[in-house]
Amino acid sequence: MGWSLTAWSRFLRLAALLSLLPPERVAAQVLGSPLDCRNTCVCASNIVSCSRKNLSAIPTALPQYTAVLDLSYNAIARIRAEWTSVRLSRLHTLLLSHNGLTFLSSESFVCVTKLRYLDLSSNGLRILDELIFEPLEHLEVLLLYNNQISQIDRTAFSGLYSLQRLYLSQNQISRFPLELVKERSRLETLQLLDVSANKIKWLPLAELQTLPAWIRNGLYFHRNPLPCSCQLYDVVARWRLKGMSSVTDYSSDHTCVLPGAQKERMAVLDLNKIYMNCTEVSLVDEESYLDQFLVLDCDTKQRNMRKSWLLPGNIPVPPAHKTAEMLPGGHLQIGPLRAEHTGVYTCYAVSETYNETLYVNVMVYNTTMSGGMENLKTAYTTLVACLVSVVMVLVYLYLTPCACCPGQDLEKSEAEDSAHSSKASIAAAHSDMGEGEAKDFAYRHMGFPQIKDQLEQNGRLKPIGEEDEEWQEESKERRGSAGSVSSVCSDTPMVL
Repeated sequence: MGWSLTAWSRFLRLAALLSLLPPERVAAQVLGSPLDCRNTCVCASNIVSCSRKNLSAIPTALPQYTAVLDLSYNAIARIRAEWTSVRLSRLHTLLLSHNGLTFLSSESFVCVTKLRYLDLSSNGLRILDELIFEPLEHLEVLLLYNNQISQIDRTAFSGLYSLQRLYLSQNQISRFPLELVKERSRLETLQLLDVSANKIKWLPLAELQTLPAWIRNGLYFHRNPLPCSCQLYDVVARWRLKGMSSVTDYSSDHTCVLPGAQKERMAVLDLNKIYMNCTEVSLVDEESYLDQFLVLDCDTKQRNMRKSWLLPGNIPVPPAHKTAEMLPGGHLQIGPLRAEHTGVYTCYAVSETYNETLYVNVMVYNTTMSGGMENLKTAYTTLVACLVSVVMVLVYLYLTPCACCPGQDLEKSEAEDSAHSSKASIAAAHSDMGEGEAKDFAYRHMGFPQIKDQLEQNGRLKPIGEEDEEWQEESKERRGSAGSVSSVCSDTPMVL
């Protein structure tokens, strides 16, 4: 399709304007003009500053001794592989913020491998390709905040073995880069990761809780659309109690989204009061039992600090202490534990620029772990025995067979039947035997009725000497027709 008259008119007009410019001016718009330290840039020793000069390309012919190159606040939209024709082996700071950058070549940093500080903030970057920063093995600070980044390859930051601070806030990131801080895959020197003000809707909270304090202290994730939950509250509240800068510095900015169509936001630290009634977080001290070994961790906010411990009573740990030993990494092992090990242990952490003091309150229970289990088993056994006893008593009281004599009124109470069961059996024996046999039988069993009769009359014991007389009278009555079974069963019940 041919051009319209309007398009041809615009092209001719542009060609006419370009013809009025000098040839070197046109080349500068594409390849960049040679460095001009008099009119365009300021060159001071090993510093080259071309800030706010409306440049659309990086100047060429930069001196090899350049250590700081400031190209901020220009109009440089693309960084090509050939932006410098010489290797800048001394360049350690490159400033490219506020340029409208939308493209980075995969070979953009091949000639500046000694960079330690790279500022790409406030541009229009959308994608970070794989291994884009791999040549920068000495880079310590990388600023990428306030871009349009929505895609980050998992290998984008591979090779950054010296990186300490990474700023990714105010972008369109929806996935938390856990591989940067997770054990085995993390950047070993990374101390600060800022992913605040993005579009992250999920955080690996369980993994974040296990991170060392020196990583958590510099992990900023506020101002993300995280859903409200008690687990999120637990993380934020614990980090605040521990004094983590990532929470204490931005306490009011840690918000979450309530469920519902309104998508209302509320402060995470208020979830225990207003909406979800989450359990309030409190720091738990170390608890243990006798004869155990306990390892105390001096979990500092800075890495590679010199650590020392004081025992309860501010007693230093001697080299040959019997129950306390310093372990590699600054840990303190105590044990086998005794009750006197209860108390506050103090850890002093010192570096060239930072001091920190941590306190660990240890509680040693005055029992062994096995002893505690045995006590629990004994209590359980006692409870079961009590329940069995109660059941046996109920069975005895309510399930005992009726022993009432034949021909008697079955409306007699169970108490009466039980009280006179022995009397009924003796009377029946008298009726079946002869008089001589009955007399002999009575004397063979005289121990039983003697004790029984002593307990009658509401428990009063009869005077000594009256037992034989009464027993003889009672035997005569039983041999008579009036001393039948019916008279025995209708006798007054025993009162115990």
